[in-house]
Amino acid sequence: MEERSEFLTPLESGLAARIRARLGELRGSEARVAQVVLDRGSELVHLSVSDVAELAGTAPSSVVRACQRLGFRGYQELKIAAARQAPAATPALDDSGDPAARALAETLRTSRAALDGLTATLTPEDLRAAAELLDGASQVVLVGMGLSGAVVLDLSYRLRALGIPVDAPADPFTAQLAASVLPPTGVCLAVSHTGATRSVVDTARRAHAAGAAVLALTSYARSPLTETATRTLVAGGQDLVFGLETTASRLAHLATVDALAQTLLTLRGPKAERALHLSEEICADHAY
Repeated sequence: MEERSEFLTPLESGLAARIRARLGELRGSEARVAQVVLDRGSELVHLSVSDVAELAGTAPSSVVRACQRLGFRGYQELKIAAARQAPAATPALDDSGDPAARALAETLRTSRAALDGLTATLTPEDLRAAAELLDGASQVVLVGMGLSGAVVLDLSYRLRALGIPVDAPADPFTAQLAASVLPPTGVCLAVSHTGATRSVVDTARRAHAAGAAVLALTSYARSPLTETATRTLVAGGQDLVFGLETTASRLAHLATVDALAQTLLTLRGPKAERALHLSEEICADHAY
């Protein structure tokens, strides 16, 4: 394949050499995927597996297979390798040398950026449509792993406090079983920063196969999860797949959950008010 003079230099020393060494083993769509990786370089940290698939003119499953042929467990591991070789992030404004001060400044910066970005990706129409899905659901199954699991716990409490029947299994097998038996009037709400967490995507697919609606909360507009979703709420940073950006995305997801709960409160009216009063009574019993 012809070399590109504009190939991004951050990967030249490591990842690019590793990929070039195995390029001759790949054919067809897998070779196109490898070329996209070489062409995009460190820009991969901004791309989902579906984005790479579109650039290579193939399916996300072919992207995963190509990554495995290149010696990675999947696209996410390759993406992390690309992020590690990307240019270092701009240092925080604090120049005192104090690591705590620098950490605080950088955390606030990334969190602020993630929250400010909500206005660009999350519309009132999307939020209203999601709330209407939940309001009309006979049963809701929530699923999320890792940092997204904390968002699911928060969301589970808020929906239950509004009088919506919720199941939020912590075990991925139980989550898939619960999603598999959802009725057509049910909703599976899946939370995933990347939209590519296998157990979360598999749960959403089982809900879809059962005829239930799937509501996705994610940081990427295109991913295996959004391909299954009936509705998608896009919120959160997409700069890196690990570190502060992922943590900041969790804050954006929590803010979205807050806005969703407020919208539901308005939609459900007296039903939600009664449920909230009960929740307040229970909380009062547990406070001094």
